[in-house]
Amino acid sequence: MADIKFEIKKEIAVLSENARGWRKELNLVSWNDAAPKYDIREWSPDHERMGKGVTLSQEEFMSLKEALMDED
Repeated sequence: MADIKFEIKKEIAVLSENARGWRKELNLVSWNDAAPKYDIREWSPDHERMGKGVTLSQEEFMSLKEALMDED
């Protein structure tokens, strides 16, 4: 399996933390030197390992934000 290169450009929010110290986070992440995208996934405490997650473009993130703001 090919290595995936990533760089967390900005840590935005910690959404939760489990008993093992892994945290579900919202970050701006550059994958394989591409432009950063919004990313929601679990990370190990040292950010060396990660779980499966969701990556969103700026437009997708703004749509999600609008949908959440409209929810009552």
